[in-house]
Amino acid sequence: MKNETSFSRLLPVLFGFFIMGFVDVVGIATNYVKQDFNLSDTLANLLPMMVFLWFGVFSVPTGLLMNSIGRKKTVVLSMAITFVAMLVPLIAYKFELVLVAFALLGIGNTILQVSLNPLLSNVVRGDRLTSSLTWGQFIKAIASFLGPIIAGFAASSLGNWKMLFPIFAGVTLLSTLWLFFTGIEEKPVEGKTSSFGACFGLLKDSNILMFFLGILAVVGIDVGLNITVPKFLMERCNILLDQAGLGTSLYFIARTTGTFVGAILLVKFSARKFFIISMVGAIIGMVAMLMMNNLWAILFFVFIVGFAVANVFSIIFSAALQKKPERANEISGLMIMGVAGGAVIPPLMGVVSDAAGQTGGLAVLLGAMIYLLFLAFSLKKA
Repeated sequence: MKNETSFSRLLPVLFGFFIMGFVDVVGIATNYVKQDFNLSDTLANLLPMMVFLWFGVFSVPTGLLMNSIGRKKTVVLSMAITFVAMLVPLIAYKFELVLVAFALLGIGNTILQVSLNPLLSNVVRGDRLTSSLTWGQFIKAIASFLGPIIAGFAASSLGNWKMLFPIFAGVTLLSTLWLFFTGIEEKPVEGKTSSFGACFGLLKDSNILMFFLGILAVVGIDVGLNITVPKFLMERCNILLDQAGLGTSLYFIARTTGTFVGAILLVKFSARKFFIISMVGAIIGMVAMLMMNNLWAILFFVFIVGFAVANVFSIIFSAALQKKPERANEISGLMIMGVAGGAVIPPLMGVVSDAAGQTGGLAVLLGAMIYLLFLAFSLKKA
């Protein structure tokens, strides 16, 4: 009976990761909005900026908010904001309101990412947390995949791509109610309420700082590959963008497959060993990819790299939460702030690419991977 209760509490929390994946709809939505309003690239790119800007603004405040109202209420709040975001474009389809909608989506997603991960630690034992976080990332990846498919279905079968918004709103409402009526025990935060200074002061702990830099590195790798692989394929294999886009799709397939496999293996294997093997595989795959000229060979190693790095975010996040469980709320805020910090690596890649081509830009990611390998070896000490 105890296991059943535990499982009934776990399911609504894991389903929250599906809502978390809705943020990736900004990719396909940007293309539709650009087309609908005949926008320039500069204006169209305001949409993703309106989403990801808030990771840098609201991550740490959300960690502090959880100390005041609890993790579950914070997750419910994030889903309520996401629900409202999905309704805004249905009120009036104007570019300004679309920007408001995606700003709300970004705020809701930031709060959700900060609060949902530590909430999972309330219903899962410590030794199973890494695997459970990986299952969450797998569920999020499914939602990311379905976004463009639902948008295409809405455009072709329902008459307008915007019909994905009421679909997403309905699923979000279902998730919100499911979690709201699920009983989850939360221990009250002991001691004084944290301040911004105390929260950022956690970075004085060398291990927490290393985890933060690890999140920044793995997000930088993720964004960097998504942006650069198509350009690398065009440069190296002399193909058109439509064909080169296969590289990005394959990378997402690899990550989804990797999270599924990782969720199973991390139940039985040490997170540290899994991390080390993953980074060795990623580095070998990246070096091999940069040496290849054949399209299919490059795509093969793109898959290897994507598969290898798929579970790194979850491993680092879990290790950070378990380092100081009593400060998990603040640590979660710091780690998710690293998602916004991932924008540091792609501009650096751009500078190198202008000087040395796309090969040079991708080589920058090797530095991030070497750091992650170093972090993997030091994980036991943490």
